[in-house]
Amino acid sequence: MAEKLTKAEIIEKLFTETGLNRKDIHAVIDRFLEEVKAGLVDNKIIELRGFGTFEVRTRKGRAKARNPKTGEIVKVDDHGVAVFRPGKELKSVLWDVVGTKD
Repeated sequence: MAEKLTKAEIIEKLFTETGLNRKDIHAVIDRFLEEVKAGLVDNKIIELRGFGTFEVRTRKGRAKARNPKTGEIVKVDDHGVAVFRPGKELKSVLWDVVGTKD
């Protein structure tokens, strides 16, 4: 299984590399994520050149779906899901990365 990288670890790395205040870095990252979320809620496409694109796609509902926890048959309406498409630059740097299977 791949190792996790947390927001706290990213903040710490930015702190050591830039010398900026941890609190300010945390605030900027939180604000950035809130803007991405707000854009998706407003059904906007979030394009980060060199990284990728976030957007909302509609997942079709089903009349008969099963709750995996209880086994109960439930109806699922059409709903939005967030999707990410990596950009060309990200794809190229990840090309030779080989993931591990569980």
